Amino acid sequence: MDRVETFLTQRVHPDSLAGALFYLLLFLLLGAVLDLLTRRVIRAARARDTQHRLDPMALDFLKGLASVAVWVVVLVAYAHLIPALRNLGTALLAGASVISIVVGLAAQSTLGNLIAGFALLLYRPFRVGDRLQVSAPTGVETGTVESLTLGYTVLRTYDNRRIVLPNSGIASQVVLNLSSVDPKAMAIVPVSIAYGADIDRAREILLGLARSHPGAKAPFTCPVIGLGPSSVDLSLRCWCADAGVAAQLKSDLLEQAARQLPQAGVEIPFPTTTVLLRTVPGSAAPESA
Repeated sequence: MDRVETFLTQRVHPDSLAGALFYLLLFLLLGAVLDLLTRRVIRAARARDTQHRLDPMALDFLKGLASVAVWVVVLVAYAHLIPALRNLGTALLAGASVISIVVGLAAQSTLGNLIAGFALLLYRPFRVGDRLQVSAPTGVETGTVESLTLGYTVLRTYDNRRIVLPNSGIASQVVLNLSSVDPKAMAIVPVSIAYGADIDRAREILLGLARSHPGAKAPFTCPVIGLGPSSVDLSLRCWCADAGVAAQLKSDLLEQAARQLPQAGVEIPFPTTTVLLRTVPGSAAPESA
């Protein structure tokens, strides 16, 4: 018993190097256990949520936040236990104002992403699984929300690309949520016909194509939306179950219209340019070839 007491008081005392390393390993083990327990508690809460009352995005965010909090508490407790680290902390406290300014400037974007992540979690403009349309460096992108981390939101596009966007960028732009309370979307199919074509006949064909498509829902409309340089512009419109169905329906109807309109005698025009030659008074008339 005396040997154990001597070992604990001399060999593993926080003042000694061996003691500092011993307590470091002990606190790392404690932190790993606490981190594992918090993750299991959150995982168990998600498993019990059979009625989907808990937001998966909020649970993932909470899991990351709890992990960070556990390790911060463990490291602070370890630093408080080791006398050398306590003295070092006292010395660093004197320059805390300068350090805080430097760290604040260096981590400005990171802190901004973190705060924006809290705001997204609080107001929940979207959830995991929602389809969003956002502005990215590559242009306007549409994708499904895969995850929301402390600093970034991850979207998965239809062609299986992963777009990682900073939370601050998401919070500062207009985000189009295509999976809102009502996922119903309108399909808009632009079709142009020649000026000499029968507009009523073209409209009848286009509306028939829409009514026969299994993904299209009433009401069906096909107004004239413009008069182009060489065409009359129509817009076939109908409703679909969601934006994905609308995109596929637009592709199908464009292909069918390109085949059936010419067969019915409705011309699909090509851009044409009319050149008029005039003779300027006092100049020679152009020679005929």
